[in-house]
Amino acid sequence: MKKQYHISGMSCMGCQHHVTQALGGVDGVREALVDLQEGTALLELERDIPIGRLQEALDVHPGRYQIHPDREQAHMAVETAKTAPMPEGEAEWYCPMHCEGEKTYPKPGDCPVCGMDLVPQAVSAAPGEEDSYVRLLRKFWIALGFTLPVFAIAMSEMIPRNPLYRLMGQEGWNWVQLLLSLPVVFYACWMFFERAYRSLKTWNLNMFTLIGIGAGVAWVFSVFALLFPGWFPPQFKAESGTVHVYFEAATVILTLVLLGQVLEARAHRKTQAAVRELLRLAPNRAVKVVDGVEQEVSVEEIQPGDILRVKPGEKIPVDGRITRGTPAIDESMITGEPIPAEKSEGDAVRSGTLNTNQSFLMEAEKVGSETLLARIIEMVRQASRSRAPIQNLADRISRYFVPAVVGVAMLTFLVWSVWGPEPAYVYALVNAIAVLIIACPCALGLATPMSVMVGVGKGAQNGVLIRNAEALEKMAAIDLLVVDKTGTLTRGKPSVEHVVSTCPGIGEEELTRLACSLNQPSEHPLALAVMDFARDKGISPRDVDGFEAIGGKGVVGQVEGASLALGNPKLMQMVEAPLPEEVEREALAFQKEGKTISYLSRNQEVIGYLVIGDVLKEGTREAISALQGEGMEVFMFTGDQEETARHIADALGLSHYRAGLLPEDKYREIARLQEAGRKVAMAGDGINDAPALAQSDVGIAMGTGTDVAMESAAITLVEGDLRGIVKARRLSRAVMRNIRQNLFFALIYNTLGVPVAAGVLFPFFGILLSPMLAALAMSFSSVSVIANALRLKNSNINKPI
Repeated sequence: MKKQYHISGMSCMGCQHHVTQALGGVDGVREALVDLQEGTALLELERDIPIGRLQEALDVHPGRYQIHPDREQAHMAVETAKTAPMPEGEAEWYCPMHCEGEKTYPKPGDCPVCGMDLVPQAVSAAPGEEDSYVRLLRKFWIALGFTLPVFAIAMSEMIPRNPLYRLMGQEGWNWVQLLLSLPVVFYACWMFFERAYRSLKTWNLNMFTLIGIGAGVAWVFSVFALLFPGWFPPQFKAESGTVHVYFEAATVILTLVLLGQVLEARAHRKTQAAVRELLRLAPNRAVKVVDGVEQEVSVEEIQPGDILRVKPGEKIPVDGRITRGTPAIDESMITGEPIPAEKSEGDAVRSGTLNTNQSFLMEAEKVGSETLLARIIEMVRQASRSRAPIQNLADRISRYFVPAVVGVAMLTFLVWSVWGPEPAYVYALVNAIAVLIIACPCALGLATPMSVMVGVGKGAQNGVLIRNAEALEKMAAIDLLVVDKTGTLTRGKPSVEHVVSTCPGIGEEELTRLACSLNQPSEHPLALAVMDFARDKGISPRDVDGFEAIGGKGVVGQVEGASLALGNPKLMQMVEAPLPEEVEREALAFQKEGKTISYLSRNQEVIGYLVIGDVLKEGTREAISALQGEGMEVFMFTGDQEETARHIADALGLSHYRAGLLPEDKYREIARLQEAGRKVAMAGDGINDAPALAQSDVGIAMGTGTDVAMESAAITLVEGDLRGIVKARRLSRAVMRNIRQNLFFALIYNTLGVPVAAGVLFPFFGILLSPMLAALAMSFSSVSVIANALRLKNSNINKPI
């Protein structure tokens, strides 16, 4: 069985990893899927486990994480409340965890027990709760607005005859920097200091530890220097007598880190948008037939066995079977195939698919969470939760780097306070701060995001949209690519490939004219393909009379007094137009290649046929060959028939393919390959590919496909060209190489500068590294990182395939 819980106290990817390990290690828990953004844990349990036992597992980090009952049900209750009318004068708020039972509060805020945001019992048409992305974005703009003038003031010291000093002295501008830094430190970025404190309290050191120590010490030192300049020796003072301050270092560091948080929240928001797009597929209302009377009902009221009517242009509300009618159902959102499936009585239909041509009756079989669409939505959610977060290289380094730096700073203070010259404590304090400032995480924090930022921009210029750093890191390690067929390898749009006449005296042009004349009133995709073909050939249709579409067979009508029929063998049999054996043999050869054959008869005589197919995209062969040449295996998974899949696989040199797969089949196959140790990327374009795209290590969507596919994927190829995957792979390798170089630049100055800042050269050469020079070295390391990252703009990911 599965149960969902809410987890409070998670603040970073490291937290998500710790919670996953702790809950996954509880006896009776088969699997733990933890979602950082939603703050949830979905547990697959062998048996019911008391929540107290789960809390005990989390208490390995005492007081840090708290587990609460199912949040999903509370969320559903809130969503239901949002659709209810707003009672006059009512505005009560409550905790979704019901920490204090049914107690309500008169205004919004935080729960006094668990700290969660209170939610309204009834919501007006005004916007509801503000999500984390919006909150972070607002804080970022505030931080940026105050940081820029601080940075400008600090940098103005490098300008000869500083014009700012004509307005006010250096000490006055230092006070201005202090005032401007307050909103950045104590409002926009205060959460980073809270996380740093928590990391020190639990000794789970990470990037926030570095952020808190580096930016905090720089800011506190600056305030101290501003208030007590007399404590510092002359060599640390400017000509004006003021001590150099580092408000710009603190605010810039914090603002850059906040930018990274904004980008991460935006990526999570887009992932959740995929589920919202899927939810829009399911209709809210349905027409139920009771004793011959039609009545509109909510989808939630439908029960198995109910008879429903679905009219042309409407979406099918639940899974079931047709009891009357022969409609054409557009199932592209489920199967990925563009041609509507001709259905007859007894055939299955699925929720979310579209009735294209005629009204029909169906019997409901699966409703609610049992429908195929509901299962697809749940698979996307589960796959998104189970995707392993990127293990940031800087965080791994921080585990050892932070305690080492703090230890060196403490040792520096101790040595100078005992053996240093007078004033010993001042020298001890200044040198210890110099150690911390030169080890400030600005360059270390920039190492990854700068490379990612430039790499993402490079990809966008070349038609490769990359959602986050995780996709870039994982793409470099992919060893298996799974591709969908329709819309990914092929264009996804049927087209006429051949027109074959079987009657002497009737040429290809006349056969095309008759076929397009008969298809004029039809909106079937195959009919549109015929019309497009005729238009490209400059052939004009004639008038058609008595047109009729025969469900599951084709179309009939009269053109210039002759009775015409265009469709499959069943239609030829119906109009009593026998198929010659030789024609059937010719058509069979095309059918083995996965082509669709439409026979044309005139006055009960077959006079020819049209071969309709879906051609490969330009560049597909080159892309597959290039990927295989670079050591990547390529598999094809498709919902199409075996003959078509085999033909495409042979044409592309693919040794592995699977045909006739439904969305859940693709999802399970991807999971099976991952369990076998493969690093799998999935390329697809349809709603049916969304679960597999989300489950794969890297999902790659065609920009020519559906919004849901793109929202479920980490990489989108704008032009839908598979050669973009080659570019993405080359780019990912270049970015990861660049990140490793940046980490080297970020750390080399620390490695060389920390001992100098500690004063190891003073006994021999009398050299001390003041905090001002430490900040300069820190800045130079950042410049090196930025310059190296910018080199990615010149990386050649477009070299010939």
